[in-house]
Amino acid sequence: MKVFDFNKKLKVHFIGIGGISMSAIALILLKNGFIISGSDVSENYNVKELEKKGIKIFIGHKKDNITKDIDIVVYSKAIHDDNEEIIKAKELGIKLVSRSSILGEIMANYNRRICVAGTHGKTTTTALISKVMLDKNLDPTINVGGIVDEIGGNSYIGKGEELFIAEACEYTNSFLDFCPSLAVVTNIEEDHLDFFKDINDIRNSFRKFIELLPDDGVLVINNKIDDIASLTKNIKSKVITYGDDRAADYYFSNVSYDKEHYQSFDVYYKEKLVGRMRQKLIGKHNALNFLAAFAALNEFGISFDDVKNSLENFKGARRRLEVKKIVNGITYIDDYAHHPTEIEASLKALKEIEYNNLYLIFQPHTFTRTKALYSDFVRVLGNNPITILAKIYPAREKDLGVISSKDIEIGIKENKNSKNNFCEYIETFSDIQEYVSKNAKNGDIVVTMGAGDVYKIIDMM
Repeated sequence: MKVFDFNKKLKVHFIGIGGISMSAIALILLKNGFIISGSDVSENYNVKELEKKGIKIFIGHKKDNITKDIDIVVYSKAIHDDNEEIIKAKELGIKLVSRSSILGEIMANYNRRICVAGTHGKTTTTALISKVMLDKNLDPTINVGGIVDEIGGNSYIGKGEELFIAEACEYTNSFLDFCPSLAVVTNIEEDHLDFFKDINDIRNSFRKFIELLPDDGVLVINNKIDDIASLTKNIKSKVITYGDDRAADYYFSNVSYDKEHYQSFDVYYKEKLVGRMRQKLIGKHNALNFLAAFAALNEFGISFDDVKNSLENFKGARRRLEVKKIVNGITYIDDYAHHPTEIEASLKALKEIEYNNLYLIFQPHTFTRTKALYSDFVRVLGNNPITILAKIYPAREKDLGVISSKDIEIGIKENKNSKNNFCEYIETFSDIQEYVSKNAKNGDIVVTMGAGDVYKIIDMM
């Protein structure tokens, strides 16, 4: 029995509709005939795109945005009970549904459901799988947590109800509302510690996510995740591993780069050479993302050659080591990395490219993450010779005065193992832009990094 009835064209209002996943869900419902409206605190790219498609958008969360003719109000976990629209919806008796719940209900209508989870790499892996499925004319419906030009944005709506591909985020246990038939787990590390108690709490949630798989389901999992056995114990679904050594079912070796910065590597399955992959996406972490995608796609009977042909020129999701522009010989790159492991992987990948100096502009994301992973931030950022720290992006949190970007600067300067030649906290984007404009030269790379709005600095250059 289908949980979400597409035959009832309800009026649905989204609080925080400008979010990547929220806007994607709104588009899925819009294209299925639902009447959509939404609100957000400010106008962004997603809001503008939704308005172009005729969706009524309110800027600001106000009680007047909620009217009695609305059937369902959808909210993200970043929206709290004191939100004016939440309060008004409760007063009017309107059904309140979380973002993950409604995505799970939509997903349940589809016969095959691919869900990609993990602390890092899930957006790129979801995008890789989606690109191939589209090229194979399998007409999937897609919900991804990033803008992917090859799929036309952050969503794609197929005509049928055969295949659904979704990025599955662990924050607030959102992915436990999903119903995967094939699940990918890219990695499990400490993150979102404003919600999870510790790494064991996070691992417990991933175990519950894996348990959502049916007996005839498939789990594709990174073999470098600690104690995989405890995550997969008594799981009846098929378990497939991938990694960078022959202990995994799928693995790669012999990595090289050409003059165009394309990454090439040999791909093996069960210790047998499948072929050599050449892709635009740089870094070992992206070779692993490719393997995760290929393992999942191979379960659908898609050959290596088809995957290779589809992905060789795939440039990836926006804000994932995205080259924005090259001006006066200076290359400007934007990256979404906001966790120490992600930052480390991105910096390692960038070292494989030739340049003179790398100016890293990092914007920490949330106070709780910055505080919880402070020593890791100091260690990783201290390995880059030129580091500029922007003000912490608060996202859903309030500044309680416990931690700041200045603290990271101090930590890096006091760290005896730091390889840093220049580290400075610069409060405003305009001052950061001015510093970089004065100092960056031909042959240098400028990278804006973080999950907030640090990308705006490149636009100012």
